[in-house]
Amino acid sequence: MHLIVCEPAAMSTAVVMDPPRDDSNLQSSCGTGDSIASLDEVTMDSTANESSEEESAGEREAETGANTELTNNPTDIPTEWPTHTQTVSAQRPDSLSLAVAKPDLWTSSGDGEVKLRMGESGFASEPPLTVDQMFKTAVERFGSYTALGWKEGEQTKTINYQEYYQACRTAAKSFLKLGLERYHGVGILGFNSAEWFISDIAAILAGGFAVGIYTTNSPDACQYVAENCKANIIVVENHKQLQKILQVQDKLPHLKAIIQYKDALKEKRPNLYTWTEFMELGRDEPDTKLDDIIAIQKPNQCCTLIYTSGTTGQPKGVMLSHDNLTWTAFAVGRYVRLAEATKSQEMVVSYLPLSHIAAQMVDIWVTMKVGGATYFAQPDALKGSLVNTMREVRPTAFMGVPRVWEKMQEKMKSVGAKSSTVRRKVAVWAKGVGLQTNLSKMNQNGAMARTPMNYRLAKKLVFKKVRKALGLDRCTKCYTGAAPITKDTLEFFLSLDIPVYELYGMSESTGPHTISLPDAFRLTSVGKLIPGCETKINNPDEEGNGEICFWGRHVFMGYLNQADKTEDALDAEGWLHSGDLGKHDNNGFLFITGRIKELIITAGGENIPPVPIEDAVKEAVPLVSNAMLIGDKRKFLAMLLTIKCQVNGDTGAPEDELMPEAVELCRKLGSNATRVSEIAGGRDPVIHAAIQEGINRVNEKATSNAQRIQKWTILNQDFSIPGGELGPTMKLKRPVVMKMYKEQVENFYKEVVTPSTPDNSMPPK
Repeated sequence: MHLIVCEPAAMSTAVVMDPPRDDSNLQSSCGTGDSIASLDEVTMDSTANESSEEESAGEREAETGANTELTNNPTDIPTEWPTHTQTVSAQRPDSLSLAVAKPDLWTSSGDGEVKLRMGESGFASEPPLTVDQMFKTAVERFGSYTALGWKEGEQTKTINYQEYYQACRTAAKSFLKLGLERYHGVGILGFNSAEWFISDIAAILAGGFAVGIYTTNSPDACQYVAENCKANIIVVENHKQLQKILQVQDKLPHLKAIIQYKDALKEKRPNLYTWTEFMELGRDEPDTKLDDIIAIQKPNQCCTLIYTSGTTGQPKGVMLSHDNLTWTAFAVGRYVRLAEATKSQEMVVSYLPLSHIAAQMVDIWVTMKVGGATYFAQPDALKGSLVNTMREVRPTAFMGVPRVWEKMQEKMKSVGAKSSTVRRKVAVWAKGVGLQTNLSKMNQNGAMARTPMNYRLAKKLVFKKVRKALGLDRCTKCYTGAAPITKDTLEFFLSLDIPVYELYGMSESTGPHTISLPDAFRLTSVGKLIPGCETKINNPDEEGNGEICFWGRHVFMGYLNQADKTEDALDAEGWLHSGDLGKHDNNGFLFITGRIKELIITAGGENIPPVPIEDAVKEAVPLVSNAMLIGDKRKFLAMLLTIKCQVNGDTGAPEDELMPEAVELCRKLGSNATRVSEIAGGRDPVIHAAIQEGINRVNEKATSNAQRIQKWTILNQDFSIPGGELGPTMKLKRPVVMKMYKEQVENFYKEVVTPSTPDNSMPPK
């Protein structure tokens, strides 16, 4: 294997900066084995809102160092790849004082540098690289291989790695000619495309910050991000996105140019360019200036800003370094055993919003590291066209957020309900076989002695056909992340011989921190640690639940211009506090059990994580789309419910008409309802009784009376991004919902109900 050696002119010395630990309490948390397994997606006609994979760090609520459980990965797999750079290692300190750790491990300055959290062996000791170094290595090794592909009409167009890199350099020279300054932003506002990737990488090569902006952002939200990162240039997809920027242009003093990469310009304006005009600006520019800027870039400097979804206030600019991106791409690619293009090229479909770190890490960086090919879906992918792209590309790996998997599940169930009796019986039999076989594989860590005959028959009759129809016949790795996924959905796909592997992380950890593998996964677990990373469960309770804290080279530099918020997220020793509650099982699998800021503390002082109860209700009552538990500082729990409905394909707003699956469920229950308005507020007694029955079943499993739902109501419309109840990554904005539905919430508590009150329909424990 040949690899070009790239030494930057001003490479910073990387110092070993490993976390203090109690070696008597170490636990291995690394799965191993071959990554041959199933993975899938399904036909989607319904619109799924934009989503992807992580959450901003919550404020820590416990003192550091008190009663902690540590988990690390002593079994790091030795790296086989040649090294690219020199690095100096120092001995790990036993502890880090605040004075030493804080200035070195984090910064809130855009032009700041941090100490790299390198280890002495294994993945954590991999020499640091800049983005340019990693890209040049990919060109050296995979230059003639397809890098990007997309459809223009009926024609598929591609560029190889050599052309990709040259396009990024040309765009970088164009950015410099337009006046891009060092450590200033290039905002990118649009759907996934080759131009998006090229703009992102070119911004980095030219010494600026690559800044994705959510396509669902309002003009004011776009202005906040652009001003916060001092954007010199904004790249927009089309006229619709251009209008957002033009509305706030006067409030952006740093803005020098706007580039529109799709469709013809509807009007000519000064400093507004088409993509072709933009690329021509740098085509004949000498390389000297760009090369000089690239030469002084260091792995421990910021190159990308990921803006959090702002569920708890204004978005924060998560500063990611070159090393954050390049090391995480290396670690993930190796851990999930992606093939390098020289052996067998990996194929991925890009459709999740690139303003999110999950999509960037999978579609741009990990794929580049192994020489994979990224194909772009159509902008209406989540309105139904994604499955067509999947069938054409036949990806080898696929990432879907929970809502995408749920939409697939709903569509498959709807199609299945219309099948003939014989087909339905065969499908039910095959799914039973598939679930049992895959659960056995899971419990044996993928090492079954022999495959059962009935499974082989089910695979031939059903599973292979399902995969082919979905374009997943070559797919061996199927992932979900960004938000909790229900056990019901995981089991549904597992029964179709499509294991969906969970991963867990956040913007502040450059994406993934734990990942499930084909030979190391458990239902509802988010997997095991990526080698080279470490987990600490802070202040665990008697069941082992505590706040999940991260350590590793994937941990971010800090929040741009927000030292106070950075100090909230990173403690004095440099651990990243996730704000999530979790625990490990005896085999090192991590389970998320709640979120600190979401914990409901009742008037009686009981701490209740709402998500498990909400998921249980959604599973017990398939009609329910969203559920939000209420009860903080209250005497009992109540719940807001929404019903599954159609979604407007253009705006993403919920409509009154029920989804076909919901209509079928109503018919089975004996209701003729076809609209939400016929059900909301208890208008349909049949549906009301069915929901109460489902909630009764959930209540029967409650661990205490305090955890029972005593009142509930159905809202007039579903939660959505346009409605404001959901963030860009589909996370529930609980404070917003509380404010929006204040009247309904207050109605729950006008008359305090107790378990003995006659009008309380809660069953006895």
